[in-house]
Amino acid sequence: MALPGARDLVLSSCREPAARLSARNGYRGEVARKSPNRGGAASARTAARPPRPGSADATPVGPAQTGTAQLTAPAAGADAATSKKEGYPGQHLGLPERGPGSVSSMPRRVLALFIDWLLSMVIALWLTHSQFWTIAIFAVEVFVLTALGGSTVGKRLVGIRTVRIGGGPVGFGWALVRTAILLTVVPPLLTDRDLRGLHDRASDTIVVRI
Repeated sequence: MALPGARDLVLSSCREPAARLSARNGYRGEVARKSPNRGGAASARTAARPPRPGSADATPVGPAQTGTAQLTAPAAGADAATSKKEGYPGQHLGLPERGPGSVSSMPRRVLALFIDWLLSMVIALWLTHSQFWTIAIFAVEVFVLTALGGSTVGKRLVGIRTVRIGGGPVGFGWALVRTAILLTVVPPLLTDRDLRGLHDRASDTIVVRI
């Protein structure tokens, strides 16, 4: 026959070790519950960290991924296009860039002028035995030969001639205007993009290669 309080005594004695065991293992149970969260946070940090350049997961980053402006080098033909846009002497007048009909360079024109002046000096010395008439002979030569054919002796030797814009001979009227301004020395040096001095612009002429 069992005693009245024996059953309660047995049940209470069984509960006490279980309670002590739960209290003792409470820290481990708490760690076990928190460990998945720590692992999840570590996984999130690992996913957010960019892969190393040498790793297998590294992928090339393009302009669409970075979202930053990309600097591109100018095309190889940019300089050529700019140079072509600027043009060359006589381009807007319909003259070729090189060869016959193109605008004469300044060295050719200076050389022709020097030849004409030297020839005028020789003629002045031969006729008058003085250099005083050199400029007068030079003016007559330039005026007459420019009006008739556009080429003085010096210009003929270096292969250039003076023509009117649009073609045709210079004529005596415009040749007189051009020669008068040429003798002032300074205006012919004030050239434009077509290498035309004030004497050429006043007479609507240009010096081209033959």
